[in-house]
Amino acid sequence: MVDLYGQYEELKAEIDAGMRSVIAESAFINGPAVGAFARELSDYLGVRHTLPCGNGTDALILALMAIGLAPGDEVIVPAFTYAATAEAVALLGGVPVMADVDPVTFGIDPESIRRLVSPRTRAIIPVHLFGQPCDMEEILRIAGTHGLRVIEDNAQSLGSEVIFSDGTRRFAGTIGDIGCTSFFPTKVLGCFGDGGALFTGDDRPSGSDAWPRTAKAPDTSTKRWGSTRVSTPCKPRCCGPSCPGWTSTSPAAAPPHSATRAVWSMSRAWRCPQRPPAAPTCGVSTR
Repeated sequence: MVDLYGQYEELKAEIDAGMRSVIAESAFINGPAVGAFARELSDYLGVRHTLPCGNGTDALILALMAIGLAPGDEVIVPAFTYAATAEAVALLGGVPVMADVDPVTFGIDPESIRRLVSPRTRAIIPVHLFGQPCDMEEILRIAGTHGLRVIEDNAQSLGSEVIFSDGTRRFAGTIGDIGCTSFFPTKVLGCFGDGGALFTGDDRPSGSDAWPRTAKAPDTSTKRWGSTRVSTPCKPRCCGPSCPGWTSTSPAAAPPHSATRAVWSMSRAWRCPQRPPAAPTCGVSTR
């Protein structure tokens, strides 16, 4: 198992000095230390943008929001992964489609991806596990053929390299449109508490919207943003506007989940009078 205290003991003087500096500055949220860390990680990975966020799940949600994932869009994910990979898709009203994995590396199988692509497919999320990157060369070929976005879940392989057939070497997590990672204490690069980040070389991943500022997606409970009440769906997989339980105080269609509502619709109040929705239509597809 991971010996977290043993790791701390080896770096105790450096860690303690860093923590004292942050406490002395009292800049705990997006302070100078976070900015310096993001710049150093960008330099190491060779990417233009590193956006720290609350955790690895938030990173996946923000990446999917950045590419403009809409309710009903399908995203191909591996069947062998942590729940957050598929959860992030479902929380935004998308449909996670489970692909088989390679029996040797446990990475997503490109041939399975190829069989699962449909007219509703919007993106592929390869998950690099155990320090072993997926077959990104073939995945990029499939994505290019079908016009799909690639979001890499790199929570388990930060620092691993992909060697392409022409000899080019790229860090896992920097090859697709957006890479995501987690700084959970037991990950490759862990922190005290929780954290995550997104990596990209694209200034405008969605093609129309600028990158959001570092943010932690709200949980599924009722919150108040200023004077505006923001309510969340009855169930994480609520299908949004098509759900019979959805009504709104605005004539506009209700966004599908709290994360998107909090960003896009703070001026509107939503309510779902039915608990749970009678017939949610989104979920997991395996075809």
